[in-house]
Amino acid sequence: MSRGNYKNPCLTMHQPWASLLVHGIKRIEGRSWPSPIRGRLWIHAASKVPDEATIKAMEEFYQEIYAVDGITDIQFPQHYPVSRLIGCVEVVGCVTSDELQNWDALPQGVRLEGQTNFCWLCEQPQKLIIPFEMRGYQGVYNLENKIYVAAARGLMPSQNSFKVKFPLPDPKDPYSLKPGSIPCTIQEKKALDSEQVTSLTAAIAGAKAAATQFSKKGQSLQTNNIFDYTTRSKSKVIEDDASESLDNPVLGSGGTCDHTYTTRSKNRGTQMGEELCSESSSSRVESSQRSAVTKREDRNTSIGERRFDPGSARIMAAAIRNLKPSS
Repeated sequence: MSRGNYKNPCLTMHQPWASLLVHGIKRIEGRSWPSPIRGRLWIHAASKVPDEATIKAMEEFYQEIYAVDGITDIQFPQHYPVSRLIGCVEVVGCVTSDELQNWDALPQGVRLEGQTNFCWLCEQPQKLIIPFEMRGYQGVYNLENKIYVAAARGLMPSQNSFKVKFPLPDPKDPYSLKPGSIPCTIQEKKALDSEQVTSLTAAIAGAKAAATQFSKKGQSLQTNNIFDYTTRSKSKVIEDDASESLDNPVLGSGGTCDHTYTTRSKNRGTQMGEELCSESSSSRVESSQRSAVTKREDRNTSIGERRFDPGSARIMAAAIRNLKPSS
């Protein structure tokens, strides 16, 4: 597999994963599809600002998997810029998660990064001295030539002693690292004590939970072969939540932005309409408006991050304004 039609391929990633990759801490880029390129891949940080919980979950994940190999002093990035071209890596191959997790030539910490269907193997991380502001796109795309020319002059190797070299199955073939090239036999894993297993399992769980907020079509991340941990897909979450009361909203996530779901009770809406129509003065109507707003705010507060679609509220408000006192 070669570069194909890509001249200066670039991949937009969410933070903190983007910076962790160009700083050399992250060595595996997990995707649901195999890498279409070999060679230099530019990394662009998406526009979504990472929250502290996501950053903490991913930093704890890497602290735990590095600790398996006896590495404890990891210098994480001080900043996670967004909407910027931040650096590049060399994609030397792509294997499946099963192949990576059972590849005995690699440190166990690297194998633990294989949590998705396909694992892009990344070497030679470099970061831009001055990140370039630019717009990103989905999938792998070509950098504009003027951006590439400027960015290529501003690269510096990441100061990281944790870099890994992925051995080629066929040293004469630079494209030999591909799905099916690594024998997928169960290898003997390094023995871990119960405390390590507990903390590592928790870190993997936190990393998966952080990543699922960006997963498409509700696909859950693949379960690690070493630790028995599973995550429900979004479709399963929605199915479970749908069995609850219709007054409770269903919270889902996917793609590159947050999505909200609202469920309404038809009977409740009918009852509200009858109550509003029974009002006989404009003051009663205004009171009902305030009451509806108050109830909506109370419900929003009670469910924390869950939000309601404002479309229904605007329709109801317009109906209220058109109401006339009964004669």
